[in-house]
Amino acid sequence: MASIRDAQKQMTRRLFLDKGLKLFEEKGFAATTVDDISAAVGTTRATFYSHFPSKALLMRSLVERSNEMLTEADVPPLHSVVESGDRELIRAWLARKFDQWADIRPYVVAAHQAAASEPDIQAALDQWFDTAIDDMVAGLDSAGRFDPASRRVRCALAFGELEFFSRRWMRLGWTVDRDTSLDLMVENWCFLLAE
Repeated sequence: MASIRDAQKQMTRRLFLDKGLKLFEEKGFAATTVDDISAAVGTTRATFYSHFPSKALLMRSLVERSNEMLTEADVPPLHSVVESGDRELIRAWLARKFDQWADIRPYVVAAHQAAASEPDIQAALDQWFDTAIDDMVAGLDSAGRFDPASRRVRCALAFGELEFFSRRWMRLGWTVDRDTSLDLMVENWCFLLAE
């Protein structure tokens, strides 16, 4: 059973994450200081450092949280969707991602800002991208579709389209029709992964 002190530590850590994300969204990652985050939580710089050795590690925790938010909703998981090759499962999975963009937008924008100056954050983003592609490749491997030498390329193209489109949406919003975008992305994914 967790002690009151452990619960308080967890609550303080959560406050640092929440206030840090809010400040990154308002001021940008580079302009936000550890002192800003500490003041927003109502505590000291020393307390911040007892939870996170650096602002970059706080950001890395936010990247992990956003990944959890994305993957918790994946029923069935991505590798199973790709393995099935089923157009309707692909559509449902992609539509769910489109719907999640509003919730993960502050995390992704801050992470990409941080990646410009923090190699560890860029590495975390690269790892996230590679993990998603690995899941997709596992689906194609299980299904035995396509030449094994082309599977990773197919998955990188499909996932790269989704990632590029999501980042564009996060900057500009829907500059094109959502349903048409979804229809075309489903076509592309089915061509690359299912047919």
